[in-house]
Amino acid sequence: MPLRQITIVGTGLIGGSLALALKKHHFKGRIVGCDRAPVLERAVKAGAVDAAQTQASEAIRGSQVVVLATPVSGIIDLVARLGPRLGKATLLSDVGSTKAKIMEQAITNFGEDASLRFLGGHPMAGKEQSGIEFADPDLFAGATWFLTPLPDQKIYHGISGEYLEWLQKIGARIASIEAEEHDRLCAWISHLPQMISTALAATLVEEYGAEAPLMDAGGRALREMTRISSSPYSWWRDVA
Repeated sequence: MPLRQITIVGTGLIGGSLALALKKHHFKGRIVGCDRAPVLERAVKAGAVDAAQTQASEAIRGSQVVVLATPVSGIIDLVARLGPRLGKATLLSDVGSTKAKIMEQAITNFGEDASLRFLGGHPMAGKEQSGIEFADPDLFAGATWFLTPLPDQKIYHGISGEYLEWLQKIGARIASIEAEEHDRLCAWISHLPQMISTALAATLVEEYGAEAPLMDAGGRALREMTRISSSPYSWWRDVA
């Protein structure tokens, strides 16, 4: 059965880009966005969502897939709060950049049904900017989208299979990995580079002041090294 409605909780850079990508690739169903009112206003104006709702418990009504696109601590909280409200036929997924704690919460909430009702995910895509203003329908084209299925979880069946077909349509490359192995891998290939960039930028500000023309003096190498340091702290706090 084709997906008729998807809810995206968190319509910033990642959630907004997912919505725009689905639209670009002719998703015919309804996309419901859930966020703060000012963010939703911009998401509607950008054409990312068909309906806007500030209350997550209302936004999930009637959706076959619910994607949590908030920082990791928010995802864990939402799994706990929304899990009991979701119908058994609804798939809950996420885009969190660490997976072990999220998967633990899903198992706590859904128990033996967790493999039918939750699918952990993490797209390896992003920008140093945040917000719906920077959302890009091509953000996931060619990007790896990690999945962290539970043992014996049949991810290509039913609603999860439909959802993964859409991820592939928007250009993502699906890769399955165990949650703890994902976290170890991403600590090296994603999180450590982010921390190094942030530490370098902070040290330079402390040493020379925020107004020093260091980027002009340092050239391309310094610009590239510190570019991602402007990523929002709210996303990286939980990773650290």
